[in-house]
Amino acid sequence: MTSDYHSRKPTLANLLKAEFVSGRTPFDWAFLALGISVQIVVFCIKPGNPWAIVSGICGIISVILCSQGKISTFLFGFIQIATYLYLSLIQRLYAEVGINVFYLLSQLYGIYVWSRHYRIKEDNHSAELQPKHMSVKLFALIAFAAIILSILVGFLLARFTDDSQPWLDAFTTVPAIFAQILMILTYREQWFLWILVDVLSSLMWARAGEWCLFAQYIFWLANCVYGYRKWTMKLS
Repeated sequence: MTSDYHSRKPTLANLLKAEFVSGRTPFDWAFLALGISVQIVVFCIKPGNPWAIVSGICGIISVILCSQGKISTFLFGFIQIATYLYLSLIQRLYAEVGINVFYLLSQLYGIYVWSRHYRIKEDNHSAELQPKHMSVKLFALIAFAAIILSILVGFLLARFTDDSQPWLDAFTTVPAIFAQILMILTYREQWFLWILVDVLSSLMWARAGEWCLFAQYIFWLANCVYGYRKWTMKLS
């Protein structure tokens, strides 16, 4: 552990400041404002289910906090997951329903794991996660397993359910499970899997006509690049 970190528990005021104010560059604030603005503009142009805008805005905030290594990502994540689960259910995207149940359950464990890698800096009271990285061989094995399981789930959805988009549903769900696990375990390589998930999810929600969620996933795709860069800088 480097010298600019200490293990004392911060006060509530310092923690709130560290989570939501300190340690952010003008670009970080502009990126957040852009994401929220896109959601609002898209909803005004292409209005849909009101819960889609709630899910979209909370999703934008949550993924940016994740890319910045802020544990408060889980707070906004709870709201985003609950609303997204409802939207997936009414669209008959059953794999998406299943993975969001998994997300809800994994949030609590994620808070526990992240708290063990979380530090408050002495100089400006900013808080951030200290990430890890894995070998190329191990990540390739995980990616291969995700593809094989996606094919299996896609076949089952197409054969035994009335899922409206079985193959996209499968290929956005299974890799996301692996990505969520890597995120909880604080591995940087999660971002590669999220890129795949976000590309396919944007297509899936465009076909479903939910343009707020389409815009959310396009922004999440940009956030993957942003997050990978942030987490890589923390490793250097």
